[in-house]
Amino acid sequence: MSDSRPIALDAMGGDHAPHEIVAGAVHAVRERGLSVVLVGSPRVLYEALADHDAAKEIPIVRAEEALAMDEGALASLRRPRSSIAIACHLLRRGDVSAVVSAGSTAGIVATGRLRLKAQQGVLRPAIAVALPTLPHPTLLLDAGANTEAKPEMLVQFAHLGAAYAELAYGVAKPRIGLLTIGSEAEKGNKVVKRAHELLQTSPGLDFAGNVEGHDLLTGSVNVIVTDGFTGNVALKTMEGAVRYAFRELRDTISDSKVARIGAFMQRSRLRELSHRLDAEAHGGAVLLGLNGTVVIAHGSSRAPAISAACQLAADLSARGIVTRIGDRITASHRSHRLW
Repeated sequence: MSDSRPIALDAMGGDHAPHEIVAGAVHAVRERGLSVVLVGSPRVLYEALADHDAAKEIPIVRAEEALAMDEGALASLRRPRSSIAIACHLLRRGDVSAVVSAGSTAGIVATGRLRLKAQQGVLRPAIAVALPTLPHPTLLLDAGANTEAKPEMLVQFAHLGAAYAELAYGVAKPRIGLLTIGSEAEKGNKVVKRAHELLQTSPGLDFAGNVEGHDLLTGSVNVIVTDGFTGNVALKTMEGAVRYAFRELRDTISDSKVARIGAFMQRSRLRELSHRLDAEAHGGAVLLGLNGTVVIAHGSSRAPAISAACQLAADLSARGIVTRIGDRITASHRSHRLW
């Protein structure tokens, strides 16, 4: 399955915009065979494309403004002609197949909700992040779109994550875990306890029970649901711990000649592990539940990460992630009415 429409890439969003964003677009077009359109200031983007001799390869759509990385959700209202707003407008019109941005997460979420709207029946869109577990990644959501969540929203997050796991990883019956402070059903606050009750009786979900912070990378479940505040803290804590562990590993390897020889003998395994734990290698997070595919790359993304984000967006759009979520939400509502 393929989609000939291009990916709309917000060229002005990110710590290293626009040059790294443009370099990522060039890589996506030349190395991955994707179709990309850049959204931003034409003068700046033409100059950046010229550095890669790619001015004739990648079209540009003008955007008069850009959201700064430190701007929050209200910026989506103050800057209706921002690059992310124009990208979402192109998606809503059907001119592009998906949107990719490394800009302000709050701005992307707010603009997406304003321009694309939530899918019918979806209470709130959620950010899904793939954690590097084996044999399949584990999806964590919400990772920051909603700092507070009602129990019913957590159930919907489970459906959003299940649809993603089915489509992207071929998991026939995704196992769902609810992140809280203990594995027992009575552990957690009122919201979590009520969500546990609803998940246990929700048709179409394989609820495995509560999971804790130390379960994030065990692969014991396929989808972990939580509110955006908890999910974002858990994600960044895990990312920091992984960076620390690799820094210590590098220091240990360089400590002695024997250690360096051992590392050399295991270099392929170490490279494989490093790639698997590198969040930027997997394309970023996906804002699920909107009427369109939106991928949020890390704000510090360099060209390879932007290229990977474009690939992720193209794959999810071509496989019909929006339709799959819509079908799941509709089926869940129908089952509740019958039940």
